[in-house]
Amino acid sequence: METLDALGLPLSGADAGSLEFYEKGLGELQRFAGDPVGSVDAAIALRPDFVMAHVLKGYLFGLSTDAEAMPTVQACHAAAQALPATERERGHVAALGALAAGEWHRAGELLLAVSAQHPRDVLALQAGHQVDFFTGNATLLRDRIARALPAWSDPMPGSHAVHAAYAFGLEENGDYAVAERHGRHAVALEPRDGWGQHAVAHVMEMQCRQSDGIAWMRGNEAGWTGDSFLQVHNWWHLALFHYDLGDVDAVLALYDGHLAGVGPTLALNLVDASALLWRLHLGGVDVGDRWVGLADCWAPKAKAGNYAFNDMHAMMAFVGAGRDDSARDLLATQREAVLSGGDNASFTRDVGHPLTLAIAAFGEGRYADVVARIETIRAIAHRFGGSHAQRDVVELTLIEAAIRAGLHDKALALTLARESARPTSPLSRLLRGRAESIAARG
Repeated sequence: METLDALGLPLSGADAGSLEFYEKGLGELQRFAGDPVGSVDAAIALRPDFVMAHVLKGYLFGLSTDAEAMPTVQACHAAAQALPATERERGHVAALGALAAGEWHRAGELLLAVSAQHPRDVLALQAGHQVDFFTGNATLLRDRIARALPAWSDPMPGSHAVHAAYAFGLEENGDYAVAERHGRHAVALEPRDGWGQHAVAHVMEMQCRQSDGIAWMRGNEAGWTGDSFLQVHNWWHLALFHYDLGDVDAVLALYDGHLAGVGPTLALNLVDASALLWRLHLGGVDVGDRWVGLADCWAPKAKAGNYAFNDMHAMMAFVGAGRDDSARDLLATQREAVLSGGDNASFTRDVGHPLTLAIAAFGEGRYADVVARIETIRAIAHRFGGSHAQRDVVELTLIEAAIRAGLHDKALALTLARESARPTSPLSRLLRGRAESIAARG
């Protein structure tokens, strides 16, 4: 007898017992909470021939951006590839294979084809959405979900995750009002939906609604904390609102209690920790020995060479902690990555390596060099992934370097543009004032 999931899609090799664990893991992924790996492992233990259980596990590891996860991704792909599967499932297996080979764009295309035929395949939508995020494809981040949305209605299992993904895609394309509506709706349907929570936080960050953002995050704190594996990123969002207000004590307290305090080892968590400390570093804040602990976490990843966006953030920690050896290892690894296969070669060549060199130059006080390097890739920085909020650290580094280099016209132009885009931001006013003071200094 054919086993169907909650939305009527057939699952090869599954039975009632393994399906229960699989759907538990899928639900945990949709909420970014719980232990989806443990759940899917239980499904595989019951039915080793359950092809989509192997695929789900492969996505959980492959979308972490951690190099050490790749052997598991490859093992999951090999196991799934050897099993009988439907055409839809073979599309997933091919996408997982592309991911295992570092072919991010190809994985996204294959998942888009699955979604076109099966718009209620929520795993195809969610995995594809994450691929769009990691490749910086803002248009598809929205449109992948928009194309499937007519097939969904709120009573369907996982509909909250579809609204959350759509909200984030809308936000990255500047449709803030509609994005906020979908994000709030996702959280209303499922208060533990960490992605929906974060999508609304992105809207408020881009609109400089600092007080609204703090209230939004604090108002559902129980929903996005606890066993949420997105909680570090959401604590980072809360810290950004305090950062823009100039509340350094609050930022450091959040860092100590929730970014460094949880002992982050996943690259995604380390990125948030680096990005927060670097913002403070740009503002001249002494963060004490916090860089040391963070650099210790990044050091084993210096030779990973699998995702350029991570490399830039690792360099921030190495600069902050004065780890010249790790910085050299990282730059050497990037040079090798440019010559390797997979999409990270272009991520690194086009954006990641120039930006990592710019961060290193900032640490050495070569501020004019920082400006020159960032300006060469500024218009294409999205190509190595991340969100507008995350890549804002590049803009902040550019502005600070222009100010420190004494480039009055450049610094003033950059800060005026920032203030135009973020007119209610105290940080925007502060930076413009510093840019204006360059001429007065001589």
